[in-house]
Amino acid sequence: MLFQNFKPSRLTICISAIGFPKKVIKLSKSLVGVANYTKFGTLSNQSIITDHLKNQRIDEARTVFDKIPFPDVYQYTKRITRYARNDRFDDALQLFDKMPVKDVVTWNSMIKGCLDGAYLAMARKLFDEMPERSVVSWTTMINGFLQFGRIEEAEGLFYKMPSRDIAAWNSMIHGYCCNGRVEDGLRLFEEMPFRNVISWTSMIGGLDQHGKSEEALILFRRMVGCGVKVKPTSSTYCCVITACANASALYQGLQIHAHILKLGYSFDAYISAALVTFYANCKKMEDSLRVFLGKLHMNVVIWTALVTGYGLNCKHEDALKAFREMMKVGVLPNQSSFTSALNSCCGLEALDWGREVHTAAVKLGLESDVFVGNSLIVMYYRCGNLNDGVAIFKKIAKKNTVSWNSVIVGCAQHGYGMWALAFFNKMLRSMVEPDEITFTGLLSACSHSGMLQKGRCLFKYFSENKAVEVKLDHYACMVDILGRSGKLEEAEEFIRNIPVEANSMVWLVLLGACRMHSRLDVAERAAKCIINLEPHCSPAAYVLLSNLYASASRWGDVSRIRKEMKQRGMTKKPGRSWITIRGWRNEFLSGDRSHPSSYRIYQKLEWLGGKMKELGYIPDKRFALHDVEDEQKEVMLSYHSERLAIGFGLISTAEGSTITVMKNLRICGDCHSAIKLIAKIVRREIIVRDSTRFHHFMDGRCSCGDYW
Repeated sequence: MLFQNFKPSRLTICISAIGFPKKVIKLSKSLVGVANYTKFGTLSNQSIITDHLKNQRIDEARTVFDKIPFPDVYQYTKRITRYARNDRFDDALQLFDKMPVKDVVTWNSMIKGCLDGAYLAMARKLFDEMPERSVVSWTTMINGFLQFGRIEEAEGLFYKMPSRDIAAWNSMIHGYCCNGRVEDGLRLFEEMPFRNVISWTSMIGGLDQHGKSEEALILFRRMVGCGVKVKPTSSTYCCVITACANASALYQGLQIHAHILKLGYSFDAYISAALVTFYANCKKMEDSLRVFLGKLHMNVVIWTALVTGYGLNCKHEDALKAFREMMKVGVLPNQSSFTSALNSCCGLEALDWGREVHTAAVKLGLESDVFVGNSLIVMYYRCGNLNDGVAIFKKIAKKNTVSWNSVIVGCAQHGYGMWALAFFNKMLRSMVEPDEITFTGLLSACSHSGMLQKGRCLFKYFSENKAVEVKLDHYACMVDILGRSGKLEEAEEFIRNIPVEANSMVWLVLLGACRMHSRLDVAERAAKCIINLEPHCSPAAYVLLSNLYASASRWGDVSRIRKEMKQRGMTKKPGRSWITIRGWRNEFLSGDRSHPSSYRIYQKLEWLGGKMKELGYIPDKRFALHDVEDEQKEVMLSYHSERLAIGFGLISTAEGSTITVMKNLRICGDCHSAIKLIAKIVRREIIVRDSTRFHHFMDGRCSCGDYW
């Protein structure tokens, strides 16, 4: 155009500048010269600056800006805003101070930049220095206080406002709900002079997020049924469907779904995800899948809802298949996707699948993410591999309370009490506040490691620390510590002195300790307390007392207890063990011969039995809880469910590999002694997780030190 002697207009230069692609930086710079040549500097420079800022070229924008002799307020404000959004707070503040004239928009932009950069004190200082404030100024500062949890200061500003628009009211309601003060939010909602759809949606979502899902649904009915001239948006319906999911309100959810279809919102990604979750929570997984299959989804939120839904319905294999399919079609998982997939790995106790999900997280650079990392720690320790869980913990960049709790509880479950205490000390040095779960994990670690005095010190420390509420679960843990240490009378006295009335669970812990130490006198008193508290309690108390009588050969009392259980319609939960190999879970009952590999399993156990006797093994017949001949007791002990699972593991896995077995009840003393010898004979590590903890057997020893 220039070569043909046509002079560009202001509009020509503006259109050229705004339309530049990001990579054509040289051409963008050349337009500055054209603008100067044609004497249209101010307008064209403004367009070029806009283009540079839009494409994150901050320094280039600054170069152009510095050539403007008298920049206006708008140009200053544009640059300040962009500096703040790019975390260049010092540059923004310097430019703000250089401004000869500032309008209210400039002040608001600078305050917003301070808040976005977490400079709350500076934002408040600027707010106080403002010569005049608009409603936006007040609302921005209120939002800042709410963002940092400073509710009282936000309230003070809100009530000082000379006039309030609906945005200010909505901000305050939203802030109350986000900071757990939903009742205050509801009170303010009722005081509002008028409400828009954001007001209703914020309040419905706030109620639902704080466990008041039914109240949220009542509020929605009030919104649509009382002549309110506000139409729900897709965001409103998303909140309402989520409330239906949390309240398991199937009928109302179906009605809402029908409205969504009529209004054409069904293709909204977030509504689809909410519907998938709703049907999954209501145990209607087929309908959940039908919603998902309604169209080809490439949105990670919907796929994550499906994976989570399968997990909620204990369809963990389907959840992991959906996770694989998600990646296959090119949808990249986010933190929530990985968390749901890893939860399903925990549900299956499938370490191989867990490693597969871990590999995907590494490829996407999410291994050190706090949410994914926390889920990986839990997956590894629940699947029997604490060392890898600790390794993941060390890689997490910014550890939160959940990270520390996960590793402490993992150490407790595996019987590494000193590790748990060491991590707790590091947690305190890192200025991370412990909570109720930390307390439970530490007491559990002391219990499983026989650390009586440390347990007492920790209980005293947390009892005096008012930041953590001592609950019945913590008292039960302390009873367990005393009971396992043989301090049964002290444990009983401790229960009677608990400030609140002990429930049956606390007494059941004492009864379990009596079983360990064969103390029938204390056990009978504990069982009586349990039955008095809960006449229709679970069979656990009867089973424990029956086993105590059986160990003492009091078969008449055993018969009486079993007869009483039968009259009350109670059945004893059968002991079962399982082992997962190549993604398949293989379950066994005591004396089970239903497995396709039974012949080879029994053959292997018979061979091991001979080798064990050569090493001096003598079956402990006290753990055969039936009134039969000694020879038959010995046979019964030889084929307990955990031994069958170990036998299958030995014939199905490579020599030298680790075998991990899960059991639903506490491992018996005879099996514990036998597995130590089996591990020594086969020269393998055998991991057994029973109802209380993990046991790592290797070379004739167990990690519990025979203390469990």
